[in-house]
Amino acid sequence: MIRTGLLSATLLLLAVAAPAAERKLGKPLSGGTPVTLQALYTDADSKVGKTVQVKGKVVEVCEMAGCWMNLTDDKGNMLRIKVEDGVIEFPKDSVGKTAIAEGILEKRQMTRDQLIEQAKEEAQESGRKFNPASIKSGKTVYQIAGTGAAILD
Repeated sequence: MIRTGLLSATLLLLAVAAPAAERKLGKPLSGGTPVTLQALYTDADSKVGKTVQVKGKVVEVCEMAGCWMNLTDDKGNMLRIKVEDGVIEFPKDSVGKTAIAEGILEKRQMTRDQLIEQAKEEAQESGRKFNPASIKSGKTVYQIAGTGAAILD
């Protein structure tokens, strides 16, 4: 009886101490240390065209094909990780979980009309309403052309 209890306690401790599981998607991550979104945005222009690895909370995933996911941090920064359709499919149940993503940082200057078109498409895909008046002007948008990711459970 004591041995069974000791074994159960040992197994419970191992389960609690075990690292969180992760789902690996796409190419393996380079093994570097991921940066926060805040750190990335501090000097994003110098990182455009380079491979970056970021860590953040998944707040949205493409409902149609899982071809993009949006990450955020506690400072309100957001970054989209976009992949070619069919190359990686970000799981829809990733929302609320932490992710590490890697790829080439891209910078795009988007007009108000382009932003409205993009937001309209995303709203339609996710079944939510969109008001074009909510977009006042164009803006610079950064995103990662994703090559690999890990979703931490």
